[in-house]
Amino acid sequence: MGITSHPTRRINLAVFAAISAVALLAANAAQAQAVYRIVGPDGRVTFSDKPPVAADKATPVSAGGKSAGGGGAALPFELRQVASKYPVTLYTSSDCAPCGAGRALLSSRGVPFAEKTVSTAEDTQALQRLSGESSLPFLTIGSQQIKGYSDSEWTQFLNAAGYPRTSTLPASYRNPAATPLVTVQKAAPVVKPEETQTQRAPAQPSSPPVDTTSNPAGIKF
Repeated sequence: MGITSHPTRRINLAVFAAISAVALLAANAAQAQAVYRIVGPDGRVTFSDKPPVAADKATPVSAGGKSAGGGGAALPFELRQVASKYPVTLYTSSDCAPCGAGRALLSSRGVPFAEKTVSTAEDTQALQRLSGESSLPFLTIGSQQIKGYSDSEWTQFLNAAGYPRTSTLPASYRNPAATPLVTVQKAAPVVKPEETQTQRAPAQPSSPPVDTTSNPAGIKF
């Protein structure tokens, strides 16, 4: 598929750091509190920092709006704020050694991230549309794109985004399992209307019974 390692390109780190600093100042000014997913009587879903009257209809959510349940603990407030502003996605393949190093860096630092695998021609084409190349690993932090793995480069961008320098993740937290970059769904076969109904020939009218009392031989005229 032509996937190769690629040296990291320098991106305007100073601008990214300035934007991150402003966002983090706003986040630190907010009071730490849970975010609730509220399901209304009509089924409409809304999010609020205040619990509703019917607590059974509210579910605390973690970074990215995902429920804290289902095998993962809720993220600490500050980390949740950073992850919602600058979500991290790692693009990898099974035969990419630098991808493993990048994954280990994110995990050891306690950065919640989504992982997308590139293993098919469709995945490679999608990666080229995203990054302009087919090199791996490929990392996105918010809208920032980092091609290739560099410990120092990734660390600088994570610092600028406001991610903690050491892990603050709960011990029970688990990142979601890696998923293919492109999910191929087979289209359901189109069934023609005439194939859904059994064609039946019109029933032939039955012959009236022959009166054998006046015609013992049953002769028909």
